Amino acid sequence: MTEASTCIYHFLVLSWYIFLNYYISQSGGDLQKSKIFQNGGQWKYLTLLNLVKSRSTGFSVVLPGIFRGLLQAIFYGVACLDNVLKRVTRKKDIKFISAFRDLLFTTLAFPVSTFVFLSFWALYLYDRELVYSKVLDNVFPKWLNHAVHTCIWPPSLIELFLRPHNYPSKKKGLSLLAVSALAYIGRVLWIYSETGTWVYPVFAKLSPVGLAAFFSLSYLLIASIYLLGEKLNHWKWGHSDADTRTQVPQEENPNPQELSGTERG
Repeated sequence: MTEASTCIYHFLVLSWYIFLNYYISQSGGDLQKSKIFQNGGQWKYLTLLNLVKSRSTGFSVVLPGIFRGLLQAIFYGVACLDNVLKRVTRKKDIKFISAFRDLLFTTLAFPVSTFVFLSFWALYLYDRELVYSKVLDNVFPKWLNHAVHTCIWPPSLIELFLRPHNYPSKKKGLSLLAVSALAYIGRVLWIYSETGTWVYPVFAKLSPVGLAAFFSLSYLLIASIYLLGEKLNHWKWGHSDADTRTQVPQEENPNPQELSGTERG
């Protein structure tokens, strides 16, 4: 795909996420929704945090799917900026922007979107009441559920194969992922301590030990997704810059014939 086509693709995906954020932000005007969106705002849901909070609603709101949207909107915004600056400056890379774009995609955008897609639909198919109650069908259109839980993954997968991404070292990448996971868990626990309500019904069914196990297994899954993304990137595009930086230069072995000639001399 040419640079111009890539820029158009990023702009279209960014526009889609901007629309979703706007649509969700307007949901606060409905009294029925405002009662459902209590205790922590729609931003307490991992998938909603993925779509970007655009304004204060004045009351608490909740809808699964936002965190994923926030990450994706920011990422595609940065990707569009990177495309535009490259065309304007006619440079192959805008170091800071390109590095931030790759770090955001490799450590957060791809792992989180894939994790939410897999975990949401696994729990939904097992028992939808654990993650997305039937009552929400009377509040939100079904297309919105798929917009924030299904359609979020394909663009990330396309992006992985659209261009090469420089992965950081495994230590740095997994550490950033762990910090993000701990921040989200802290948010979930804070909301529960303040309101007595869990952001997802599944948490209410778990004991403290069960919660710890659930969060630990979730991190292992998302870390595995991160490593899978790194492998796929390497398979498609070859070594990343991080791989190159960790390689130790080797001294060239002298030509055996030259060495023998020198010895004879």
